[in-house]
Parts: sequence; C-alpha cells; structure tokens
Amino acid sequence: MKKVFGIVGNPVKHSLSPVLHNYWFNKYSLKAEYNIIEATEKDLPSIVNKLKNGFLSGINVTLPFKQKILNHVDKVVNDAEPTGSVNTVFLDKDQSIIGENTDVYGLQAAYLKEIDYNLNKKSIVIGAGGVSPSVIFSLQKSGIKNISITNRTMEKCIFLKKKFKNLEILPWDNLRSEIKNFDIIINATSLGLKNGEDFNFNFNGTKKEVIFIDTIYNPLETKTYKHLRDEGKKVFNGLDMFIYQGQKSFYLWNKINPEIDDELIDLLCSKLK
Repeated sequence: MKKVFGIVGNPVKHSLSPVLHNYWFNKYSLKAEYNIIEATEKDLPSIVNKLKNGFLSGINVTLPFKQKILNHVDKVVNDAEPTGSVNTVFLDKDQSIIGENTDVYGLQAAYLKEIDYNLNKKSIVIGAGGVSPSVIFSLQKSGIKNISITNRTMEKCIFLKKKFKNLEILPWDNLRSEIKNFDIIINATSLGLKNGEDFNFNFNGTKKEVIFIDTIYNPLETKTYKHLRDEGKKVFNGLDMFIYQGQKSFYLWNKINPEIDDELIDLLCSKLK
C-alpha cells in the first residue's frame, strides 16, 4: 500500500516540499507520495485523525499552523518543546501523535555550524511569526546569548520574550537606524517572498563582517539578499535550511537519512527560476 505524506498550510501552493520528498521517495524506491494540503484551522482535527487512522503517514506543518497544531498532538518532543513550534507530525509505535520541530536542526545544519562565533556577537531576528522561535532557539543552542527581536506588531515580541527570557525587544521603527549594530541578521518574516511585500528600506551601513540569513527560499535572492551580497557581505538564502529540515523530517518518517545530492539541488533551483 502506498504511504501518503503532505504539507499542511495556508497558503501553501508555493511549497517545494513535494518536490523534495517525492525526489527522495523515488531515489530510495519507496512506495509513497507527498502532496500539498491547503487547510483552514478547523481542518486540523480531521487531518490529525487521518494520521491516527493510517490514511496519512506523516505531515509537515507550515504557516500559519506551527503553533496551532500543538492543540492536536498527543506529545511534543525535543526542539518542539522549548520552541512551542511544530513542523513535523507522525504516529509513534504506541499510536501517539508526536509533534517534532526540525526547523531548529535545519538552521543549525545549514548555517550556524559554518559560522565562527564569539559569544559576544549581537544578533537580530526580524519577525516574530511561525519560524521565529526556532531561529531564536537555534541561536541559543549555538552559544549566542545576545539576541534581539523586532516585529511590526509588538505583541508577538512580548509573547516570545515570555518564552525566551533574555530576548531584547527592538521597536520596529528603530530597525533601520539600529541595523548597523548587529553581527548576525536573520530575516524570519515573509518580507521579500515572491509576489509579496518587501522591506521599504535597504540595509545600509551594516557591519563589514555582518552575516545575513534569509529564511525565504522563493525567490532564491530577495532584494535585501542581493543588496548585501553586492556590498560584499556574507549572505545565505533559505534553501539550505529548507532542505535540511526536510531531510530530518524524512528520517523521522522513514528511518532513512536521505542524501542531498547535486541532482536534487539542481531540481529545486530549476523550480525557483
């Protein structure tokens, strides 16, 4: 019988997760398929029931449900617990619905292991939405203590500060003038997403050695990414994070650690042209 997996979100049609996972199913000759599941919040209980009943073998969860899905799982484990954010769901051997977070691993594997940190580096996370708790926690796990957050609505920052006590809040209106003070800048907003809104200013005056990480992978190069790259700054897009979080999800479901090969990278990049 063919196993069925999917990604639950709204909007979600832009997701490359089906391309990623179906490539690996094919590579490892697994009888499985991965689909897009566009949903509303009221659909979550029935989707989880499909997992319990075996109609689905596993799901990824993306915006705006990474926190909302917590109400529908039996247990959160590992990085999902401190972040309060779930992006991978599956049934364990005891028939319990497990909520796991592979975004933290994705960020660390893609970028943070590459960076030579000293513990005094100042980092700023722009955005307080679905992926932000994972970004903050991955920075903390990498030993970075000086973390600020900014968001257009202050309430979301205050909510995150309750979870991460040492977080500093930077008012959104101060971002433009304060950007020069940070060593690591991570865009965890949807600003710059294909066909979406963008930042209304260029990131001018950033430190010479600044590192900019964009969690967006569609497009591969946002306006901010291009601007900082053209200034000679170290920049990363969200594609590697996306691939690594998917690799860990695939392992949790199939107990196979799939290879990230050149053919896969070329395939994903061709879909982003």
